[in-house]
Amino acid sequence: MNREKDLKKYNIRTDLLVESIKDNNNIKPVINIEDKIKITTVKVDEKMEKLINKKQGNYITIEFEDVTDFTNKEKVKEVFSKELKKMLANLKITKNSYCLIIGLGNDKSTPDSLGPLSINNIIVTSHLFELQNVEGFMKVSAINPGVMGQTGIETSKVVLSLIETLKPDFVLVIDALASQSLDRVNKTIQLTDTGIHPGSGVSNSRKEISKEVVGIPVIAIGVPTVVDAVTIVSDTINYMYKHYSYSKQNIDNPLNKLLFNIQPNYLKKDVKVLKDDKEKLFGIVGSLSEYEMKQLIFEVLTPIGYNFMVTVKEIDFIIEKLSDVIGNGINMALHDNAITKLWNEMPQNYEIKYHKIMKWSCNIVDFYI
Repeated sequence: MNREKDLKKYNIRTDLLVESIKDNNNIKPVINIEDKIKITTVKVDEKMEKLINKKQGNYITIEFEDVTDFTNKEKVKEVFSKELKKMLANLKITKNSYCLIIGLGNDKSTPDSLGPLSINNIIVTSHLFELQNVEGFMKVSAINPGVMGQTGIETSKVVLSLIETLKPDFVLVIDALASQSLDRVNKTIQLTDTGIHPGSGVSNSRKEISKEVVGIPVIAIGVPTVVDAVTIVSDTINYMYKHYSYSKQNIDNPLNKLLFNIQPNYLKKDVKVLKDDKEKLFGIVGSLSEYEMKQLIFEVLTPIGYNFMVTVKEIDFIIEKLSDVIGNGINMALHDNAITKLWNEMPQNYEIKYHKIMKWSCNIVDFYI
């Protein structure tokens, strides 16, 4: 008796739209480069939704380098804030709107703590509006609802209860994501107005938080902080292809023999890899496409429980910087008038301005009460 196997569980998925459309030539994203930061904008329609299995709506992906550098971090924060403002304007959100910010994730698990840590940087003002109108600020509330394993409550139920009680005009949801590429871990921010499925990146999907569920616009903000073992193995094989091809193409260059070991970025460049080179290294397996290779690795590792979720060893330090980018980037987008006014009144030194604003934002409650 022939039984059809359910192959859906072996499908490779990703939280990032840019990875879903990578091999689709029919989708033409709009790409801009600003201060070496890549901004990719895609509008998914009904036809595209069926093709790539992503909800209809607007997606903005910001790709950048290391945020542990202060100057680079501030550039990323500025670009993120600007793109968030555009999305808010597109949804007709005004400065008189009421915003509820949800920091999803487990604060006890560092790679998953982006949401809770970002919430710590948010300037909340809703309690101040009960006393008087606060000029230049938007009305904002923020909360970290925890995860189901901590509370026993479905996150979407917590969010729905808060919306019914507070009646905000829109919701911002912050969460850690999973990527299909090592190059994008901790180096990508995705914004979308389609909402989010908490935990979907690690195959632990909960009920979605979206406009269809909660009844008001939901903007999801995410950063990939983990990759699975399939991605690590697949990317390593691709780097081996590039290393082999690069060595072969530059074998007669004496300069490369001297500098080869101090050129760490050569594998990240567009090295042309020939199909023959792949087959010489891995035989029949080398003839597989990148997707087929990942599918094969996934089918091998998943049944034996070795498809681990992995993050970088410096995640404690990096997640702190990323939460600063997200939290204070949101502050700049929502409270732009007040922060700009304060910025202009301060000394010209950039770092002094930054630290004074951060100190001021932490003491804003004392300032008004």
